[in-house]
Amino acid sequence: MALPHARLGRTGLRVSRLCLGTMTFGLQCDEATSFAILDRAFDAGITFLDTADMYPIGGDFTTVGRTEEIIGEWMRAGKRRDDVVLATKCSGAMGPNPWDAGNSRMRIMTAIDESLRRLGTDHIDLYQLHFHDPITPIEESLAALDDLVRMGKVRYVGCSNFHAYQVARALGRSEARGLVRFDTVQPRYNLLFREFERELFPLCADEGVGVIPFNPIAGGMLSGKHRPGPPTAGTRFTLGNASQTYQDRYWHDRAFASVTELQAVADEAGLDLVTMAVAWVLANPVVSAPIIGVSRPEQLDANVAAVDVTLDADLKARLDAMTVQYRWGDADR
Repeated sequence: MALPHARLGRTGLRVSRLCLGTMTFGLQCDEATSFAILDRAFDAGITFLDTADMYPIGGDFTTVGRTEEIIGEWMRAGKRRDDVVLATKCSGAMGPNPWDAGNSRMRIMTAIDESLRRLGTDHIDLYQLHFHDPITPIEESLAALDDLVRMGKVRYVGCSNFHAYQVARALGRSEARGLVRFDTVQPRYNLLFREFERELFPLCADEGVGVIPFNPIAGGMLSGKHRPGPPTAGTRFTLGNASQTYQDRYWHDRAFASVTELQAVADEAGLDLVTMAVAWVLANPVVSAPIIGVSRPEQLDANVAAVDVTLDADLKARLDAMTVQYRWGDADR
C-alpha cells in the first residue's frame, strides 16, 4: 500500500503523509509488539519514522536508547534502511552527568555517534534538537549540526518543542552565519491544544519550515476511550515518569467535556473519533506529516484512514469553533 507523500518544508525531500512515532517501543511495547507495529505501519505505506535517543518515554537511564535499538534491529531484519526516512533527536538526558544532556557541541557530537550505532546506520535523514537549551548559545548548536551535515552523518536538521521566537532566532543565526538551518519543527498539536497556530505556524508558513506535529490524538484522549476518574492503567497517563506530564496536559474536566462533544460530532459525521482528529490535523496546510503513536498494531488503522478523509468546510469550521478555546493558554484567559 502507498500513502500520499508531502514535501518536507522547503526541502526536496518527500515523506509519507503520516509519520510513525516510536516513543512507546521498549517499555509500553515490548520488542515483538514494536516489530508488529513497524510491520503494519510499513505495509500501510508509512515510511517516515521518528524516534529519539532518550526513548522509550517513561523510562530512566537504564532504558534510554532502547527504542533506537529496536528500530535498528527491525531495519536490519528486513533490510529496510533504504526504504524509510529516519528521524531521531538529541538533547534529553542520557546519563547522570551535566554534559549528558543539552545542545552543546560536545553532547551533539557524542549523541549522533551513539544514535548511529544503536540504529545500525551511517546517516540520519532528519536530526532534531529535542528541546531548547537555555544554556548553550544557538550558534554553537547550529555549528555542530552544520558539521554533521558536511560530514554526511545527517541530511537535514530540525527542532522539537521550540517556541516561535526560538525558531525565528535560530533561522536568523543560520542565515547570518551561513550555517545549516532548521527545516522542520516538531510541536504538540491537536484539537485540545492549538496554541502554536498563533505564532509558530505562521512563522513556519513564511519561512518554509515543515511541521511534523506530535500528539495528534492527545496521547489517546481523542480516542474517546478514557473516562473521568483514576487514569487508565497501561496507557501514557500511567506510564512511568511521563504519566504526570500527560495527566497535566489532558486529564481534566474541560478536556473530557470537549471529547464528549467531539465524539458526538464524529458519530454524526460517520467517522471514528481518531480518524476525525488526525484528519483535522492533516487539514492544516502547514503540516507535512503528523506523528502518530500507538501501543497496539490494530490502533494504526483508524489513524491511517484519516489520509483518505477530507473534512468538508462546514465540518472543519464546526471543529474549529468547538475547540477555539484551546488556541489560548491559561495565562491568556
